[in-house]
Amino acid sequence: MLAWLQWSIRWARADHSDEERLANQVADAIAPRLVPSIEHVTLEGKSLLLVEVFPSSLRPHYIKSEGREQGSYVRLGSSNRQAGPELVAQLRRSAMGVVFDELPVPDLGVEDLDLEAARRWFAPRALTEQELLSLRLLTREQGRLVPTKGAVLLFGKSRDAFFPDAWVQCGRFRGRDKSHIFDHTDIRTNLPDSVEQVTAFLKKHAYKSADLSDLQRKDVWSIPLLMLREAIVNALVHADYSQAGSPVRVAFFDDRIEVESPGILVPGMTIEDMKQGVSNLRNRVIARTFRELGLIEQWGSGVRRIFSEAAALGLPEPAIAELGMHLRLTIYLKQPQVIPQPVLHDTSHFQPAPDERLESRLESKLAARIVLLLNEQPRGKSELAKSLGHQTVSGELHKQVRRLLELGWIEMTLPDKPQSRLQKYRLTELARQALASAALAKT
Repeated sequence: MLAWLQWSIRWARADHSDEERLANQVADAIAPRLVPSIEHVTLEGKSLLLVEVFPSSLRPHYIKSEGREQGSYVRLGSSNRQAGPELVAQLRRSAMGVVFDELPVPDLGVEDLDLEAARRWFAPRALTEQELLSLRLLTREQGRLVPTKGAVLLFGKSRDAFFPDAWVQCGRFRGRDKSHIFDHTDIRTNLPDSVEQVTAFLKKHAYKSADLSDLQRKDVWSIPLLMLREAIVNALVHADYSQAGSPVRVAFFDDRIEVESPGILVPGMTIEDMKQGVSNLRNRVIARTFRELGLIEQWGSGVRRIFSEAAALGLPEPAIAELGMHLRLTIYLKQPQVIPQPVLHDTSHFQPAPDERLESRLESKLAARIVLLLNEQPRGKSELAKSLGHQTVSGELHKQVRRLLELGWIEMTLPDKPQSRLQKYRLTELARQALASAALAKT
């Protein structure tokens, strides 16, 4: 609908009476009153009307005969779509200069924020009350300090109670559609940690090789991690968290990875604007915090960097599409990442001792022994140390557990509580397939 478009140009055969008639039709059909700029021009001997509509401070405008709730429309691609209640509310806020994630949550207090997680991310910077106010993580409401919606989304202890759909759904699918899901996980931690956990999920289902052409070994992943990280950050920062029932979704297929976030482009933005690095923030608190944490380098640079990196790597150009009330960014892979079918063998005669093939693949004798121990049952670090004959948990054991997590060979049994004393580790499907194919898995 013309109500929220930055501009719209329509040409028609016209004379001066048509100019007045069109102005009257707009005035009679649309509310609140919309006054477009209508100019009578002549082009190649033809009389035309040039109609231009600018962003209105009264938006959303709607068709009077259908009413505000049913008569508000947005333009998606080549079609018009009826705007839902959430989008109508967003348009009203934007017209008033109100940002959703800067609104207060008066039912909560400072104690409802996970400041320990926040300080861990901001370290060594101390998060004083004044800094929390400057970041708009806190605001003053009726004489007391309360979190903003952005603060609850970022570091809220009870985020699920206020934003039950502010999480990330990750899936690895066999093939090129969603017919067969191979692995999935739901990430419900704070937003900065979500970036790391989504990246870890993608690494878990990718392949890593070594580049030894330089003096130092360099890990080479089979998926473009830099581009994917930018896509994940972009989705978390620009998602429309006012929408219900729509988490951020990351889908890993054999030939591509799709990152989909709830919410269409903000009024006045186009897909071409995104590619050119134009920035129009939906969530100022989240964006400002991500920038302070170094997760964003510069406003609007992420999408432009994705396209530049794709060209540099010789990948197909990424695709951006508005689908329903969602925005999807698709990054195509250079080589298909086909999930191998497991090869099962009778391996009951094998004992949990280091194997040359496993040790060679993991480049660590200790890592190989950890994998074989976890193949028997989940264990914590203390249990692993005891089974390995160590009196304490060594620094090398910490290092190899962390490395196996990064490789996607093992995972935490309590992923939302990484520092829990009850934390244990177990093999992933990726590791079990590697063991099976090497005829090492115990039955």
